[in-house]
Amino acid sequence: QVQLVESGGGLVQVGGSLRLSCAASESIFSINAMGWYRQAPGNQRELVASITRSGRTNYADPVKGRFTISRDSAKNTVYLQMNSLKFEDTAVYYCNADRGQSNYWGQGTQVTVSS
Repeated sequence: QVQLVESGGGLVQVGGSLRLSCAASESIFSINAMGWYRQAPGNQRELVASITRSGRTNYADPVKGRFTISRDSAKNTVYLQMNSLKFEDTAVYYCNADRGQSNYWGQGTQVTVSS
């Protein structure tokens, strides 16, 4: 099984920045894709950004131009750089690993954007 540990969440003001980290227990290149999801109050969990093992990225429309997903292969870590944060970005953010046969989730990290 793949263990995922998120960190970096916290409380920031509108317009601020935050970087989330997701450390995986095995090589990221052994995983089909890594992704960041979020679940805001009153909403279902939704995809924020993803990156495949070949490096292709995908972003949800609301975060395009503001968020960037990246990776550090040596550290088995995926990052989500969040800039120009909006109140609507407030949610619990979850790291996901897609290994085809199975999906693995982190415990989640709270991001709260205050106005």
